[in-house]
Amino acid sequence: MKTIHPIVSHMLENDAYSKWLGVEVTESAPGRAEISCVVRPEMTNGFGVAHGGIAYALADSSLAFAANAHGEKAMSIECQMSYLKAIYTNSAIRAVAVEKHRSKRLGRYEVHIFVGDVPVGLFHGTVMFLGEMWAID
Repeated sequence: MKTIHPIVSHMLENDAYSKWLGVEVTESAPGRAEISCVVRPEMTNGFGVAHGGIAYALADSSLAFAANAHGEKAMSIECQMSYLKAIYTNSAIRAVAVEKHRSKRLGRYEVHIFVGDVPVGLFHGTVMFLGEMWAID
C-alpha cells in the first residue's frame, strides 16, 4: 500500500526531472522515503549501462522527499554516491532514504539503491533546513 505524504505529492507534481525519470513514490513520511524508476535506453552511457547520474538523481529525490516531509523546506548541501554494481536497461531501481540525524538546521540521510534485493549503490546526503515551512493546499 502506498503512503505518500502530501508535501511529497506536491513536490513531485512540480519536479520535471523526477517526472522525466519516471519516479514512483512507494512510501514517504518525515525522515523516510522509498521511490523507484525503470532505466530506459536514453538513460544509458557509452558502456550500455545506466549513467551514474540516474542512480544519483533517484537517491537525491528520495533524500529530498524524506527531508521535506518534516514540513520545513530543506535543500541538500552535500552528497556522496558510491556505485556498487552496474545497472542495466529495463532494470527497476529503488531508492530507500532513511534519516540518520536531525538537528534544528541540518539533517543527515543514508540512501540505499537496489535492483530487486541486490544493493547497487549507497548515497549519503546532508540537507539544510531553511526555516521556512511548506504551505500547500
